[in-house]
Amino acid sequence: MLVHICCSVDSHFFLQKLQLLYPKKELIGFFYDPNIHPYSEYKLRLLDVQRSCDKLGIRLIEGEYDYEGWLEAIKGFEDEPEKGKRCSLCFDNRLETTAKKAVELGIKEITTTLLTSPKKSIEQLRQNALHVEQIYALHVDTPDFRIDGGTQEQFSMAKKDMLYHQNYCGCIFALQKQRDSQDRIQDELMSPITAQVLPSSIEDRIELYENVIKCEKKEEKFKLKREKFLNYRLLSGFVRRGKKEIIPSYILFYSTIKREFTRGKIELIEDDIGYFNREEILFMDIQKLNKLTKNRFKSVSELLKKPLHVEDELTLRNSLGYSSMISLNPIIIVDKLAQEKYEISIKSKTYIDVREILVKIR
Repeated sequence: MLVHICCSVDSHFFLQKLQLLYPKKELIGFFYDPNIHPYSEYKLRLLDVQRSCDKLGIRLIEGEYDYEGWLEAIKGFEDEPEKGKRCSLCFDNRLETTAKKAVELGIKEITTTLLTSPKKSIEQLRQNALHVEQIYALHVDTPDFRIDGGTQEQFSMAKKDMLYHQNYCGCIFALQKQRDSQDRIQDELMSPITAQVLPSSIEDRIELYENVIKCEKKEEKFKLKREKFLNYRLLSGFVRRGKKEIIPSYILFYSTIKREFTRGKIELIEDDIGYFNREEILFMDIQKLNKLTKNRFKSVSELLKKPLHVEDELTLRNSLGYSSMISLNPIIIVDKLAQEKYEISIKSKTYIDVREILVKIR
């Protein structure tokens, strides 16, 4: 049986139920989910699905990430609600491709882990299954493993095996509606102009689960600890000398100003720190940064290409004598300090977030 897989939380439970239901059948996983956006989220889900399949001894095949083809398939139904027409077209897209792969492999039966997702309609999926059976000479199995406490068992199993539990179904349209209802920014779609890995970003979670896999391979004991924290995203920013010349600048994590724009001047330079006369802004040049962080950056431009880790930026804040509470003082790195007039724009967002931390057990 070829099993279409959407995510590890659904598949880990679903595949084990199939193994019990059909002990003599060979199960082959097929990860085909071009609806998932952005691509980094797709890679993260694939990473954890592969981890789950390895645990269960199931071969996994990765399908094509045909995002443009998926957009064409649901065109005109982007604003449909969850379980609406867009979802039905999405199911058709993924089930038909699964059916084509099964025909190619000589397999006569398929199913999908979407059947166990509590956010999906089983009846809707079964209608899509009938549609696929009418086109392809194969059977689509549609078991309901949610009944008799199945969903609770599924989530308990996912927690026990420390699987990646995503907080949106995958597509950009569902993400937008969900984040709007939560009054939360869509940080999944944000990437800094630098290559910096930001807290609780998809890239951060990929690093986490890569480390989880390493620990499991080494048979090291560990746990995943959830932490609520104040997250931050710099949306845009610049430093302008006078009213014309934009100068290279690097704005540290947590830098925040009230009205997103201010103008003033560096009125004092002391111990290579420039004190701005507005918004408690501090400036330092690249040489001072190097001294405090033990780096050898030649310019701000080089720093932007090879940014500090966020942890190093927070350590730098502490080295400047700020309290252990979250400091939101803007700290800006420039090539050279000068007691001149500047215009500064910092558009940022701070918000409560939750992240997972890997803790090794000694």
